[in-house]
Amino acid sequence: MNETLQLMHQHRSVRSYQDKAVAPEMLDAILDAAWKGPTSINGQQVSLVVVQDAARRKRIAEIAGGQPWIAQAPVFIAVVMDFHKTRVGVEMAGEQQVIHNSVEAFAVGGVDAGIALGNMMTAAHAAGLGVVPIGGIRRDPQAMIELLELPELTFPLAGLVIGHIQHDSQQKPRLPRASFVHRERYQAGELAQHIAAYDDTLRRHWQDIGRADGEPWSSSIARFYRQVYYPQVAPVARAQGFGFDQ
Repeated sequence: MNETLQLMHQHRSVRSYQDKAVAPEMLDAILDAAWKGPTSINGQQVSLVVVQDAARRKRIAEIAGGQPWIAQAPVFIAVVMDFHKTRVGVEMAGEQQVIHNSVEAFAVGGVDAGIALGNMMTAAHAAGLGVVPIGGIRRDPQAMIELLELPELTFPLAGLVIGHIQHDSQQKPRLPRASFVHRERYQAGELAQHIAAYDDTLRRHWQDIGRADGEPWSSSIARFYRQVYYPQVAPVARAQGFGFDQ
């Protein structure tokens, strides 16, 4: 197994960072890993906003619901779905953009943002840095839009914290591989069995690392998925010019 695969297999989210800057050339290489990544139809409907100012990172930590590692680490990168950029190109070609009025826009924007996020995480790991992806910026997307001065037809989908590791994290166990990799067709019959086994594995993991507040997986996702936990996404997206007519 080569070094890149080993790094990808060892991913863990780090939430403790040194007070040490990321070298500019290293940061640029990480950003370029996302820039050079693939996008649907070469639409390139993703932009990155790099935040290194301490006061702005502190504000993002508040927006995300109180995540101190955002303020602690030296770099936060907002991954932005960007159909403002594409609209400029469409209008330069003498046409009118309509894709932003469909669910497909959020689908393709989300997929391409995820590719960019994954590329940056792998690049940062390869540089010996720690990372943690942040979905909590969708808790108050309007505040992020105002802070980053995002134009119409953009939306902040996720973020990435990058920095030098202070205290490393334990790698969290995953659901059984058979619940993730399906051969030829989706294998639904044994999902409940896999989930029950994983709940037991995760309980032991929390005990081993001394996390008294750790929950089994089924209980944890139930807390989130029994509700729309970021209810401002749809109204703020509509205010940004996105529709969901098709």
